[in-house]
Amino acid sequence: MDTTKTLAPTVAETDAAEEQAAPDTAAATTAADEAAPADATTGSAARDAAEGEAATAAEAPGDADEEFDEDGADREDGEDSGHGSGVGAAASAIVAAGLGLVALSGSWVSRVIAERQTLIGQIESVNATTAKEKIAALYGDAWHMTALVNGVLSTLALLLAAFVLARPAFGTPGRVLPVWVRSVSWAAVALGVLGVLVFGLMYFDLLVALPTAAQ
Repeated sequence: MDTTKTLAPTVAETDAAEEQAAPDTAAATTAADEAAPADATTGSAARDAAEGEAATAAEAPGDADEEFDEDGADREDGEDSGHGSGVGAAASAIVAAGLGLVALSGSWVSRVIAERQTLIGQIESVNATTAKEKIAALYGDAWHMTALVNGVLSTLALLLAAFVLARPAFGTPGRVLPVWVRSVSWAAVALGVLGVLVFGLMYFDLLVALPTAAQ
């Protein structure tokens, strides 16, 4: 009798404890369910932000490469421009030196013109009345034409070399021609001056006078 009365309250107390625990468990489950979407949303936002930063970082080198390419292209254009100008100056210096050397050694053009003038002098010498006129027609005119043509070549060489040396003064400030270009240009100037002087004296019969026949 005493045992039955003792167990009955124990069962009732157990049921009451389970009823009290059930709402607490349900509340915890609901809180966990509510927290799960929030955590998922936060994780998705963080993941999107990380992907955006990665995309920005991936695009940044491309932009830098494009800027570098543009700067490099501009720099190469400037270098190409300067390089082309330097090539022109070098070519002009070489041409000037070549003209001066050819003029002093005797050009093919001057020889052809001199031969033509000699032929004309032979034709004209038929009508010459004195020996001086015959010498001038046969030799003097041809010599003068040779001196004139070679003198023109020497003048062109001198002018071209002077232009090459003076060109940097009217171009980009601070730009200096290479040493070898300046050396060749000065050599062309020297050849040109020498040619103008020699052929000028020859043309006016001051360096070598025409021969004269005995009277």
